[in-house]
Amino acid sequence: MNLGGAANFLLRAGVSFAFIYPPIDALFDPYSWIGYFPKFMHGIAPDAVLLHTFGIVEVVIALWILSGKNIFWPSVSATLILLAIILFNPQNFQIIFRDVAIAAASFSLALSARPGPSQNRG
Repeated sequence: MNLGGAANFLLRAGVSFAFIYPPIDALFDPYSWIGYFPKFMHGIAPDAVLLHTFGIVEVVIALWILSGKNIFWPSVSATLILLAIILFNPQNFQIIFRDVAIAAASFSLALSARPGPSQNRG
């Protein structure tokens, strides 16, 4: 693996970890995670259903990014999810400030995987 490939893999692994850990931990400690949902989402479904359904989405995004196959859309989704978490939880910024860096990493992955004409024109 060349250094560019290694760097890309590390970015994918880091973003994937950030999306796999919460749903796994939510199985054991759901009350630590449900508070990150905006108030307007509570009551749409029971909190446990909301949390674990979102957890499934997170796992799908994580595994898709980790696979390295067609990762533009899951990377964009990851970026938007992280930005929403930041936007809707300003009172927790001392905890979620790291999400800014993870959002930048996922956006970097999206940019590097964006569909369109090849950048290497001869």
